[in-house]
Amino acid sequence: MPLFLHKSNFLFRTVYPDFWWRIPVTDGQDPTIYLTFDDGPIPGVTEFVLGLLEEYAAQATFFCIGDNVRKHRDVFYKVIEAGHMVGNHTFNHLNGWKTHDEVYWANIRKCERQMNVPTPLFRPPYGRINKSQAEGIQNDYSVVMWDVLTGDFDQSLSPQTVLQKSIQYTEPGSIVVFHDSVKAWPNLQYVLPRYLAYFAELGYQFRALPVKKNASRPLILPRYA
Repeated sequence: MPLFLHKSNFLFRTVYPDFWWRIPVTDGQDPTIYLTFDDGPIPGVTEFVLGLLEEYAAQATFFCIGDNVRKHRDVFYKVIEAGHMVGNHTFNHLNGWKTHDEVYWANIRKCERQMNVPTPLFRPPYGRINKSQAEGIQNDYSVVMWDVLTGDFDQSLSPQTVLQKSIQYTEPGSIVVFHDSVKAWPNLQYVLPRYLAYFAELGYQFRALPVKKNASRPLILPRYA
């Protein structure tokens, strides 16, 4: 049995109502899924994702680990140049529940400097962040959680199970988490193309997370030489 929930728990959403769990659906809006990818950029894996997204004219949000940006900056630039949104995922993939607040905030800032692309979006690794940590970054970031956790990272799950659960729990407005990581790769390469094909056939759009109009840190793309 997996040690996580594929669908975000109502209790979690109640305790942390200011976090983003899903995007409200407006009347007349085409059914939309908000795709997110955590833990990249990783050569090969991230580029596989980018190719599929282009095939489906899909947009997504990539929550990047700062140390991976440092090691694979060329791949990070490919994400930006393809028109996708990026978000902060700490520099070292820290577990907020096991990290002192000041250390956690410093690691977020280190990721921010490494990315050098201002973004108003932050996702805590493992979804683990305490209230004081969240309060310490609330003027700069919106904390983004999820509605559907695909479980692609869980190597005890078959690709078929990951696909079935991901489809089962996705609804219009869902924020869905995949991982462009080495660990997720065995499942991701099977699940993602079939997931996109399934919902595209149903008329869904795939979009990056919206940036709030009053966001204090709007996304500004860097200029390239």
